[in-house]
Amino acid sequence: MHVACPSHCPMGERGAQRGQVTCPRSRRRRWPRPPDLRGFPSRTPLLLRSGPSNPQLCVRGRAHPPAVGPSARLSGCLRGRSRAPLPRLGRCAGRGRASAAPGPRPAPRAPRPQPPDGSACARAPPAGAREPPGQSGRPAGGAVSGSLARSRLPGEAKPGSPGSPPSKMKKLQGAPQRKPITPDLLMTPSDQGDVDLDVDFAADRGNWTGKLDFLLSCIGYCVGLGNVWRFPYRAYTNGGGAFLVPYFLMLAICGIPLFFLELSLGQFSSLGPLAVWKISPLFKGAGAAMLLIVGLVAIYYNMIIAYVLFYLFASLTSNLPWEHCGNWWNTDLCLEHRGSKGGNGALPLNLTSTVSPSEEYWSRYVLHIQGSQGIGSPGEIRWNLCLCLLLAWVIVFLCILKGVKSSGKVVYFTATFPYLILLMLLVRGVTLPGAWKGIQFYLTPQFHHLLSSKVWIEAALQIFYSLGVGFGGLLTFASYNTFHQNIYRDTFIVTLGNAVTSILAGFAIFSVLGYMSQELGVPVDQVAKAGPGLAFVVYPQAMTMLPLSPFWSFLFFFMLLTLGLDSQFAFLETIVTAVTDEFPYYLRPKKAVFSGLICVAMYLMGLVLTTDGGMYWLVLLDDYSASFGLMVVVITTCLAVTRVYGIQRFCRDIHMMLGFKPGLYFRACWLFLSPATLLALLVYSIVKYQPSEYGSYRFPAWAELLGILMGLLSCLMIPAGMLVAVLREEGSLWERLQQASRPAMDWGPSLEENRTGMYVATLAGSQSPKPLMVHMRKYGGITSFENTAIEVDREIAEEEESMM
Repeated sequence: MHVACPSHCPMGERGAQRGQVTCPRSRRRRWPRPPDLRGFPSRTPLLLRSGPSNPQLCVRGRAHPPAVGPSARLSGCLRGRSRAPLPRLGRCAGRGRASAAPGPRPAPRAPRPQPPDGSACARAPPAGAREPPGQSGRPAGGAVSGSLARSRLPGEAKPGSPGSPPSKMKKLQGAPQRKPITPDLLMTPSDQGDVDLDVDFAADRGNWTGKLDFLLSCIGYCVGLGNVWRFPYRAYTNGGGAFLVPYFLMLAICGIPLFFLELSLGQFSSLGPLAVWKISPLFKGAGAAMLLIVGLVAIYYNMIIAYVLFYLFASLTSNLPWEHCGNWWNTDLCLEHRGSKGGNGALPLNLTSTVSPSEEYWSRYVLHIQGSQGIGSPGEIRWNLCLCLLLAWVIVFLCILKGVKSSGKVVYFTATFPYLILLMLLVRGVTLPGAWKGIQFYLTPQFHHLLSSKVWIEAALQIFYSLGVGFGGLLTFASYNTFHQNIYRDTFIVTLGNAVTSILAGFAIFSVLGYMSQELGVPVDQVAKAGPGLAFVVYPQAMTMLPLSPFWSFLFFFMLLTLGLDSQFAFLETIVTAVTDEFPYYLRPKKAVFSGLICVAMYLMGLVLTTDGGMYWLVLLDDYSASFGLMVVVITTCLAVTRVYGIQRFCRDIHMMLGFKPGLYFRACWLFLSPATLLALLVYSIVKYQPSEYGSYRFPAWAELLGILMGLLSCLMIPAGMLVAVLREEGSLWERLQQASRPAMDWGPSLEENRTGMYVATLAGSQSPKPLMVHMRKYGGITSFENTAIEVDREIAEEEESMM
């Protein structure tokens, strides 16, 4: 029940003195006084002058801060415009009567005149004024009406009687009149008594400056280093061209539906990975798990960008440093390719008994891994890598300095330029001798591999990690969209574009590897590698065999730099957005400073990766930070949205945004196919678990245990979040679970104009739908209360009978 209490209501005054308020209408309940209004996030452009001239808002006896600003009829006259008035469900002090003796119900009062601005807010009577006789009735139809003027409490003396306290009588008689909420109250604070409820939530939070910003950011986020150094190798080892069959099938079953689900969550709520769980607070731990995973990934991912910067600077020479042996870091096993750049490729020794210059440059000079005895003895910090890592974090910070306003412009270059370089490398690669040999090795279908479950699991894993589902980046990017952005179209553009880019990168990589295998006189499978070995050993060695090798090397590593930066933007923006959405009043005005502190903290935590044994720590983070924990997070998200929140409600929310509901394909995937596939991936990763290794080095048991705990920590955050949510509720365990799983009272679109259907204020009447969702502004936000018209009428009738 919603009751508007005048500011001069003595219940509010007494409640302010003792720290709590108890309204007679709900005198069996005692609610604590709400905390300071300035500590709460503002989601609406509401700014009202504080003071005794504004009433308080009582919801079942809970006094809300005066600056919330209800009108005489709770009509929501905000921003100077009116809306359909909400019902007045009685007075704070109960339904007053002219005398103690029961009498006939008075006739309905005449409607009050409207203000000159045309809003629905009627001017309230002066403080202490009483209603004229016969104007305190309730009209038929179930909607309760009545004066909001202050009425006497049970047992309270009349004003001016000997039993009334003089001090309080003086305050009541001298209270100023309540004024309607007009546009002149919606102003920037200039006086000491003004209370700032922040500016427009979405405007203050920020939005993309254009639709293309969001699309390019998603493309840059999904198209990353894995498309270049992981997909081609997985395709070649799992059936070549036949691998495309399970790849596109898993894209349809898992990739596209989960991608669309995460975008829909972010765009509908305009919230980050933590605050978005207002949809079901019971699962807020999944948002915390997302932040842990993306934080660990961001630490080591930027170290890879630092390696790329190191090679990029090393390419600015006339002769590449990994082209020849004879350097101080080379060993006797180093054997450079004789007759490169068009010469004879014969080798005097077996390739397995020698080491290429590029491999020794990577391991002995860049990593200086010979200075470490293992993961337990990292050795000294490599200051050249330390400076490259610092430069990488500075670049990332400058690009996200203004949030999506700045990163959305950078992606116009970083998301498109890699395609230009990739096309140049592809054209150059297919013109090399032996290129067709490598392409055949890459695409020749071997359909017997499809009978192996490993191929299908590898295809699903590639889709899962390539699209970046579960990291929170997609959700964060979508939260900065306008409410009606066509993310359905963007989903297919990004997912299919990501798949085409992976296939195109395979042509560019294997055409050069085919040329390299012909020059070395070895099969393609002996030169093909995946991961950092391809990017920092094999491909750089292939570049030395080309004319103008420094130019092609610079282009290749510059492409890797732009591919990595796009993904890193998303990782950092996810962390910053999630935390600032939780504490907007404190952090949003200082978002740039907070972003800088995050970058500094992650740089310091990443210094261990710049040591002699830093590669061991990087491999450990890569193997465990986003492994089975990420799958658990995505499964939890899928089940929470479709099973707990409800697939029908979620589809209805999407209909509010896009104008249509998702079809049977998306519903079937969200309900059954996608969770089942992810569960199979989780079981497979556990059953086929293999200890981490780097080359011939085997990690010790304590390092394996540390990695497993790292992965379990993100999983444990989900039940921990459930425990916290349940403890915050009241009642039995089952009642607490039910209450914690329901959407929060302020769940819904952030802007008032986007709230339709159940998210808009509705008249309470007997003909209203049940349960009736009535939304009103609370602490600068919009709060929903479930009630029914019948329950409202019954409660009022019971209280009237008890007061007779």
